[in-house]
Amino acid sequence: MSTTTPPTGTRPRGATLHPSDVDHLIHANHWDPFGVLGPHPVGENGRAAVAIRTLAPDARKAWVVDLSGGEPGRRVEMERLHPAGLFELVITGRSSAPPYRIAVENGEGHSWQYVDPYRFGQVLSDFDIYLLGEGNHLRAYDKLGAHVREVDGIRGVHFALWAPNARRVSVVGNFNHWDGRRHPMRNLGPTGLWEVFIPDLEPGEVYKYEVKSRYNDYLVSKADPFGFYAEQRPQTASIVWDVDGFNWDDSEWMARREQRQALDAPISVYEVHLGSWRRKAEDNGYLSYRELAEQLAAYVTEMGFTHVELLPISEHPFDGSWGYQPVGLYAPTSRFGSPDEFATFVDTLHRHGIGVIVDWVPAHFPRDMHGLGFFDGTHLYEHEDPRLGEHRDWGTKIYNFGRAEVRNYLLANALFWLDKYHIDGLRVDAVASMLYLDYSRNPGEWVPNAFGGNENLEAIDFLKKFNESAHAQFPGVLTIAEESTAFPGVSRPTYIGGLGFSLKWNMGWMNDTLRYFAKDPVYRKYEHGSLTFSLVYAFTENFMLPLSHDEVVHGKRALLDKMPGDQWQKVANLRLLLSYQWTHPGKKLLFMGCEFGQWREWGESQSLDWHLLQWPDHHGLQRMVADLNRIYCSEPALHQIDFEWQGFDWLELHDWENSVLAYLRKGKHPGDEVIVVCNFTPCLREGYRIGVPHGGGYRELFNSDAAIYGGSNAGNAGYLESIPEHHAGRPYHLNLTLPPLGVIILKAQSGG
Repeated sequence: MSTTTPPTGTRPRGATLHPSDVDHLIHANHWDPFGVLGPHPVGENGRAAVAIRTLAPDARKAWVVDLSGGEPGRRVEMERLHPAGLFELVITGRSSAPPYRIAVENGEGHSWQYVDPYRFGQVLSDFDIYLLGEGNHLRAYDKLGAHVREVDGIRGVHFALWAPNARRVSVVGNFNHWDGRRHPMRNLGPTGLWEVFIPDLEPGEVYKYEVKSRYNDYLVSKADPFGFYAEQRPQTASIVWDVDGFNWDDSEWMARREQRQALDAPISVYEVHLGSWRRKAEDNGYLSYRELAEQLAAYVTEMGFTHVELLPISEHPFDGSWGYQPVGLYAPTSRFGSPDEFATFVDTLHRHGIGVIVDWVPAHFPRDMHGLGFFDGTHLYEHEDPRLGEHRDWGTKIYNFGRAEVRNYLLANALFWLDKYHIDGLRVDAVASMLYLDYSRNPGEWVPNAFGGNENLEAIDFLKKFNESAHAQFPGVLTIAEESTAFPGVSRPTYIGGLGFSLKWNMGWMNDTLRYFAKDPVYRKYEHGSLTFSLVYAFTENFMLPLSHDEVVHGKRALLDKMPGDQWQKVANLRLLLSYQWTHPGKKLLFMGCEFGQWREWGESQSLDWHLLQWPDHHGLQRMVADLNRIYCSEPALHQIDFEWQGFDWLELHDWENSVLAYLRKGKHPGDEVIVVCNFTPCLREGYRIGVPHGGGYRELFNSDAAIYGGSNAGNAGYLESIPEHHAGRPYHLNLTLPPLGVIILKAQSGG
């Protein structure tokens, strides 16, 4: 049993601290708490002695529990140096402390014990500190933040943070009554890094960092920039979590991912906002990650999409930002469950053969007090100059891409999602705003670069490093740029001067096409160039064709509602639009709800209008998209050569009077060809002649006007023979029936 009798060689009296150290400790101002608290040699004149000190606010008594003889240990009372709870025990005759715990008792007679955090040495290695300082630690997420681990045989949580302008940083949480005096962190000097190992903490602990700045004693509580889990809004604290504890079961997908995501593979992406794809009918509440996993995997499989793309799932405080103003870049949002449940979501989709892309936002961050802004009393993550550091359009802050530690923070975050959560691709939001210093700014509101230009050279360099690192560390992942300008080489390798992205959203195609489709068909002949122009530049980048969430919000109306004409024509026009998208060179992306023709604009606060599927028009449209995906994946001509001119040939591009386009899509092997003919008017066209390269029979693989899709069922009865007469430079021709507002896909029969 324990005893209060001092062991031989102990001296319970004899304070060794300077009064200023005492003052700084009890007022939570000490720059170097590890230099004072815990065990320290204090011997003089050749006599060995060690002092053990602890700060236990509100404690009336404290003891060192000497574990030299094993459990339960011997209790030796400590001297109280200050009523605020500063205690010390000096042990003579030895230069180092025995193994020990601290026992304390408060004024109400309650007592408890704890392992002293200040008995442990530095945890971060010098090499880690060096890499973090120069901004090249690709796995910074394994070192910074909160990590469950064992140190000297003791299990607990190691916390590490970068805050170079702080006077003091403390870990605060429920476990220490949110008291910044109890767990001040070790200062690692000019690196700006702080750390502390707190024994006996477990996953699920809620915490923040209390930061006191060297400037004007600015004091603030911040969520962990590297926090892996966060409280649900409106709460803002981080939560300790072990991101390495999940057991993955997606080895088959991971082994074949590089092949499935090659540039010659079919990539058809279903863009999803998890909070509004589907909700609980009884209370409009969110589905969990697990519920979403099963339901979404089944639906996407049925629809034939190869991938889902999630609007940002990093933790964000405001639902209405859709995730595009994230505060916790390393934390999957807790709206739908824990990090392990998010891992289950990804794992489930992978086991169904579905890739997972997430939207990633390195362009800006919100001003929320618990976030990155003015982090340590200085503009640490953002530029201080508002001409460089503020996005006026969004009311957000811009990262300082010229600062090595900030670049490292963002780069490591990208790799974190690919590493810890097996994410298959990152779609980078708002790339144009990163590339240009004068983005959405008037003259005089921006600062030119060193050469007098408007390019953000530091951001460009960061994007190149991001792409190089992502592709080197995780071969086969996709990096996708939402870039709305003509910046050259976005999807070209960095070694030839490009930015290194796998794919770039084709915003020009999207804008031109939607503008064309909004026209009444009687006027479309005057806009014919809007369709053909995309092929002028189609092979200058690796393009993805997006019809995304941005096109169905903020008064832009739903895709179906954009279409002209009566209801039949609106639905036919949407079938036409999606069929044209699926047959045009480039990978595909479609926002949820567009596949079945939702009438209303998308809103993040309610479920999609699934009830519309009871009506034939909507069910037919959905069935058509599923069939388009199957044809797209099964016909090499529609996906193998998306990014080179050899995969495309015009058969008819000048018939503006009739608003008809016809083109040939080619695969890598002879016979892998399909013919696409689009009629952009509601007129049935019979006997329409196009030249074709081969004789024999042609099978009609697809007709967007089929009755099963809600169409008029006009077409070519599934088959027709070519005529051996030249037309438009081709040795054969077809006399086609073109359905109104329809697309047909034809393929020559083998041996033709």
